[in-house]
Amino acid sequence: MMNFQLLDIRFILTNFSIIFLMNVGAYNIVFATDLIIDDRTSGNLSSGLGTQWRLVTDQVMGGVSSGDLTLDNYKGKDCLHMRGTVSTENNGGFVQMALDLTQDKPFDVSAYDGVELIIAGNNERYNVHFRTTELWFPWQSYRFSFEATVDWQTIRFPFANIKAYKTTTEFQKNKLKRIGLVGIGKDFQADLCVASIKFYAVD
Repeated sequence: MMNFQLLDIRFILTNFSIIFLMNVGAYNIVFATDLIIDDRTSGNLSSGLGTQWRLVTDQVMGGVSSGDLTLDNYKGKDCLHMRGTVSTENNGGFVQMALDLTQDKPFDVSAYDGVELIIAGNNERYNVHFRTTELWFPWQSYRFSFEATVDWQTIRFPFANIKAYKTTTEFQKNKLKRIGLVGIGKDFQADLCVASIKFYAVD
């Protein structure tokens, strides 16, 4: 008798599991976890995606800003360290640490709600710039601004709050191309450390 009861229970549980999986499939439920772009475990200029960080300045457009991008350890955290002189001469005015998120196709972050950075700096304001495959001109971007304090801080930027710059094209999370952390818009000394970047999903 007990064997028949065990078989009945197993039969019920098996069918319940099948029905549950079918329902999940029917509604295409996605449980997203945070996507780490870089947490500085590479020990070099490679990101967690395998793409390379690089320094970009306004010299590509005739400006005179300059800087460097190095590996560092600041207050106990391994980081990328961007230093530079931002000059608005010759219609310039930026230094940037830039990372291509993909080599050959759009990078899709539709499952995520925003980007999270662990950063420190020199109490100056900086920007996070995103470029998508829909933008044609180098001065176009989608932006967040933040103040980089001398102590490490974790900042989240919801995609819902992103600002379009010199474009009327709507920001599309499934068409990302590049992320940049930028000192821009005034004459100053840039000094920015980045220990981690990831895309986050709200539970």
